[in-house]
Amino acid sequence: MNIKDQVIAIIAEQAVLEPQDVTLDATLESLGIDSLGLVESIFAIEEAFDISVPFNANNPSDSDFDISTVSSIIAGIERLKAEQG
Repeated sequence: MNIKDQVIAIIAEQAVLEPQDVTLDATLESLGIDSLGLVESIFAIEEAFDISVPFNANNPSDSDFDISTVSSIIAGIERLKAEQG
């Protein structure tokens, strides 16, 4: 399973949706994921990819990680994985 499919699976689980219902341009808010769900998603992503996401749950807009859409989250994870080598 590639990064994109894994991220979509994690987000779909948080949103209680089927993976095919999660589009790349969807926002977490539009999928019904609240701030707690967002934090749980970030934890699940960190665990799945063995990375540390630079995300501040108390001030998401202050984070060096774009969570505006599903595709931006995937791009951010790909960048973190690449930096990690």
